[in-house]
Amino acid sequence: MQEGGDKQAVRPRQRQRAPGQEKRMRPLPVSSRRKPEFRLANKVALITGGDSGIGRAVAIAFAQEGCDVAIAYWNEHADARDTQVLVEAEGRECLLLPGDLAGRAACVRAVRKTVEHFGKLHILVNNAGMHTPQETLESISERQLKRTFAVNVFACFHLAQEALKVMKRGACIIQTTSVTAYRGSAQLIDYAATKGALVSFTRSLSAALLDRGIRVNAVAPGPVWTPLIASSFAPKKVAEFGSDSPMKRVGQPEEIAPCYVFLACEDSSFMTGQVLHPNGGEVVNG
Repeated sequence: MQEGGDKQAVRPRQRQRAPGQEKRMRPLPVSSRRKPEFRLANKVALITGGDSGIGRAVAIAFAQEGCDVAIAYWNEHADARDTQVLVEAEGRECLLLPGDLAGRAACVRAVRKTVEHFGKLHILVNNAGMHTPQETLESISERQLKRTFAVNVFACFHLAQEALKVMKRGACIIQTTSVTAYRGSAQLIDYAATKGALVSFTRSLSAALLDRGIRVNAVAPGPVWTPLIASSFAPKKVAEFGSDSPMKRVGQPEEIAPCYVFLACEDSSFMTGQVLHPNGGEVVNG
């Protein structure tokens, strides 16, 4: 690393005539990193909802960067085994952790088993989520409301609480929120509310963990082609899904995964409390 590589270096008093010369700065600005290959070498990540969709794409992308992964999922065992095969094809290990993350016990178990197996945990990706479309607010039952928040929000709290017992300086947490957190959704009112909660959780937790050297960021995807879409909406809506985005198409999980790689590695070392927006071109405030 070139001179000035210490991010905490003291900068002595100095003045230059505008526009200035970089070679006269002390310390020198850091302008280059090591080659990007294996940006997550020897790291361990726990990815919830890692059996399919965005979670699977993130697991594969992490493995390609040298990271071993544990994937927590509900009961989609065949999909989870397929993800495991794909991760192992990249030369990395993939631990399968089935369980209903709506309960705190399953969240605690997922973290503990990850640490027991790999001996460490560097990255937590809170990606698991659910939604159930309803035409009106009155149609959302108390049972649906509680479960949507349990899976989408409470699990993120429980997982982070347990992970922070073992995470060290340099670790990171990444949440999956949604474009619906910013523009809402008439048919996914409870879901959009949970994703808005995750934005606030990300910002608040990032501030709380600054002194511990643990970064917290989020990704807010737009329309993405995942099993959740195919299993939630009527056939006509599924066929048209994503066509109203500025790019006039649905996104693919592999187009979203690079955001997680960026937030997990040192390339984003100066970012915390932020949200990335891979959404096909929709401009949102946040």
